[in-house]
Amino acid sequence: MAEKVLLVGCGNMGFAMLQGWLALQPSPQITVVEPAAALRARISDLAVSALASAEDLAADYCPDIVVLAVKPQMFADVLPAYARFAGPSRLFVSIAAGVTTATIAGLTAADAAIVRCMPNTPAAIGHGVMALFANDHVTAGQSEAAATLLAACGTVVRIDNEALMDAVTAVSGSGPAYVFHFIEALSEAARQVGLPEDLADLMAIKTVEGAARLAGSGDDDPATLRQKVTSPGGTTAAALGVLMRDDALSKLVGDAVEAARDRSIELGKSE
Repeated sequence: MAEKVLLVGCGNMGFAMLQGWLALQPSPQITVVEPAAALRARISDLAVSALASAEDLAADYCPDIVVLAVKPQMFADVLPAYARFAGPSRLFVSIAAGVTTATIAGLTAADAAIVRCMPNTPAAIGHGVMALFANDHVTAGQSEAAATLLAACGTVVRIDNEALMDAVTAVSGSGPAYVFHFIEALSEAARQVGLPEDLADLMAIKTVEGAARLAGSGDDDPATLRQKVTSPGGTTAAALGVLMRDDALSKLVGDAVEAARDRSIELGKSE
């Protein structure tokens, strides 16, 4: 486990990951660099050191892992300030969509040890899923340290082909937003059929939560679970007759994932 972690950027995803790290026993020594005063204020009560810029870091400060949690469009402006940490003895972990390890190395050092990670917001409650890709300069020990750090936020998987990170971004990185939108739609539909607003919201959230837990708890795949719920001629069959008509929902989700993947590729090309 890394002893010192430098978190660069503490927006929604950075904050979500930070909460997971602080739950570790023992937790690492965490320093946060976040220029926005409002974002620094929300971590003021946490056991971290919060600074406004890289210039505020002590000259002899030396982190084990530097986690880059800034927007892809900001990398060219932000990363040079942290190039002094680059090299095989320290690890950079980037959670930015579309920014390749080659780009990060170009902004820091050719021999920089770099892991790309795509987490998602359920990391804040320890139920995220994070895919990791390590460049050739990452040692086995560094890879394990990154996995241990990120496992505090949920499930960690490794991929060997960096090009797959765009697909990962589209599925797990953006995926929670798709689910949240479905919950919104289900809750609104519940209100339309007469349920009070508070009950509609609760039932939509708990129904999705319970179904997801069931899907992850046993041997049955989602298709089998769907079939078990669906009695011929029953209410569920009537609803699925709408949702599955002309395979519309599957096509819509497929188009959404492709759009997210393509945008991730575009972000990489605009580096």
